[in-house]
Amino acid sequence: MSNKYVKLALRIIIAVILLQTLRFKFTAHPESVYIFETLGLEPYGRIGIGIVELIAGILLLFNSTAWLGAGITMGVLGGAIMMHLTNLGIDVKGDGGLLFYTAVVTFLLSAMVLWIYRRDIPIIGQKFA
Repeated sequence: MSNKYVKLALRIIIAVILLQTLRFKFTAHPESVYIFETLGLEPYGRIGIGIVELIAGILLLFNSTAWLGAGITMGVLGGAIMMHLTNLGIDVKGDGGLLFYTAVVTFLLSAMVLWIYRRDIPIIGQKFA
């Protein structure tokens, strides 16, 4: 498989994970509401973070903005990981840590994408050439 397809596959995997979780945030799924109530961010945090994840997922689909989508994803999921480690716990409502481990894997995949597209970052990208 060509390097071009690996890069595309990574971006699509991250975007699908982000976009798939939106239905839980935007439909006020009880588990999503529980998480954001626990953090004191319900409903505005849930909806706001969902919008940011939607934007990141869309940005990941285009070569020219993949770096930005990956960076935004790392920021959002870095916050989610910290909330799991400090306030929520790894196992949320008996999910066996699925949300936490998905966040960690998606964060790491986003770091890979950001590294791959580092030269596209305005101003500082040329330093990586």
